[in-house]
Amino acid sequence: MNKKNPLRRIFDNRIFWAIVSLLASLAIWTYVTSADTSDFTQTFRNVRLELIGEDTLRASRNLAVTDLDLSSVTVVIAGPRRIVNPMDSDDLVAQVDVSKLTTAAYTSLKYDVVYPSGVNERELTVERKTPEYVNFNVSLLTTKEVPVRGGFEGRSADGFTAESPVFEPALITVTGPEAYLKNVDHAWITFGKDMEVSSTYSTDVGFTLEDADGNPCSTEYLSCSQDTVRATLPIKAIKNVPLTVNLIYGSGANENNTIVTVSPSYLTLTGDSAILSGMNQIVLATVDLTDFSTTFTDEYSIPLDNTLKNLTGLSTAEVAIEVVGLETKTYHVKNITYVNAPQSSEVEVIAESVDVRIRGTEEQLNQLQAENITLVADLTDYGESLGSYLVPVRVRVDGFTDVGAVGDYSISLEIRKVETKE
Repeated sequence: MNKKNPLRRIFDNRIFWAIVSLLASLAIWTYVTSADTSDFTQTFRNVRLELIGEDTLRASRNLAVTDLDLSSVTVVIAGPRRIVNPMDSDDLVAQVDVSKLTTAAYTSLKYDVVYPSGVNERELTVERKTPEYVNFNVSLLTTKEVPVRGGFEGRSADGFTAESPVFEPALITVTGPEAYLKNVDHAWITFGKDMEVSSTYSTDVGFTLEDADGNPCSTEYLSCSQDTVRATLPIKAIKNVPLTVNLIYGSGANENNTIVTVSPSYLTLTGDSAILSGMNQIVLATVDLTDFSTTFTDEYSIPLDNTLKNLTGLSTAEVAIEVVGLETKTYHVKNITYVNAPQSSEVEVIAESVDVRIRGTEEQLNQLQAENITLVADLTDYGESLGSYLVPVRVRVDGFTDVGAVGDYSISLEIRKVETKE
């Protein structure tokens, strides 16, 4: 059997020759089109419009382009097929030079077609532009300061309270044409969405320009002094702190028979947690229970650290004290004496008796006699003093416990110098 040559088998294959024919045709077409210098016309739609010189217009003349009537154009270009045919609309740019404009006005300018890098534009001709002119406004720029406003969209944890948000900066400078700037009233921000916070929270956040009714304003042709604002939510601890008074017991009054009522009984305070954590009560005053018989009422200012805020809103508290189970009785006391009299002086007690109120149980008061009570004046502080004085006295009750005087007492006496004989 005769075997065919492998090469001959390939050459006899019709598929092989079909592929060769296709490749040859493609090569010939490529050569013809690349070498073709005949004119070819093509329409390019949606060619991007670009303004140049805007920075110069803004910086040197305080002007800006607004209300551009279109963003793309259509151009028809003629030239060699090898140049025109491969291009599409994205390769072209229609440029308008606004750098030489000097006044605010409604303006129309022609545009230039810019070709891709490497294209010899001398071989190309712009046959037609649609439209031929671009219309726009040249507007004078102005500035406006607007306040920053906003809100926290989370919540404070239990035992803490949030103060009003603080924004840094508090004002934003907005620059743009007056027609676009006039409705801008404030910059609005929101932050902390769905967060629970127990300490002061800060973050940088963007903002939206709004009108006086809270509607968003267009930012077209507007620029702001910055893009973000530092928003801070101050968080303070909150605590109920009891109000109380210090008591000086005596004359039968003690912790078992003394009832103290303070209204309000506590204040709700907010402030630094380090301060509040160590504050377990607020002492309004010190009350001496020997200054009254059985009941006492007074109003006191509430002392507070300046760094704390009083959420209750009250600045004073009323204190009512009652000593229960005790009575008072008045005794006509004649036992009056003094101690620590000045040397080389003689003292004459002018008062012969003093009425003294004594507090105790009914049984004790019935047993007590005036003779058991003595008034004692201490003259230690009257060193070289001479003359008549009204001197405070201490009331001493002998033979009885848990009874004593209520109120303050004094006696009149005279101190005279004793003349020494030589």
